[in-house]
Amino acid sequence: MRLETAVDVEAFGARLAPLLRAGDIVLLEGDLGAGKTTLARGILRGLGLAAEAPSPTFAILQGYEVPEVSLPVGHADLYRISQPEVEELGLDDWLVDGALLVEWPDRLEGRFTHVALNLRLTVAQDGARLLTAGVPAAWEDRWPIP
Repeated sequence: MRLETAVDVEAFGARLAPLLRAGDIVLLEGDLGAGKTTLARGILRGLGLAAEAPSPTFAILQGYEVPEVSLPVGHADLYRISQPEVEELGLDDWLVDGALLVEWPDRLEGRFTHVALNLRLTVAQDGARLLTAGVPAAWEDRWPIP
């Protein structure tokens, strides 16, 4: 899917948001500046977040709870973290009654790969974003996103 602008990336996230269910994991892949955080912000906005969603780059994990959003969501940015530290974050805790968005999922060394919706953003030469998806069985009845 081609997304021309950052506004389009965020709008795609907002369209994806109502389809999220408790236990869902969305892995956000792409190089620095590809739009992973913008996509996550769109998802959060689509879940009702009125405030600005900060990038969790330094906090590592930012949580959003009801009533701030309609579904509890943990948004993790693992760019600055190593594999042993991932276990200490308690990412699985978000999956009990909420969803999890993970930037830089390569730090998970394949964890969640087979059950997560995997979204990869790449930057085209003209600056547009190209989104490709790895769709697990749990998402087959919800994909493609209109």
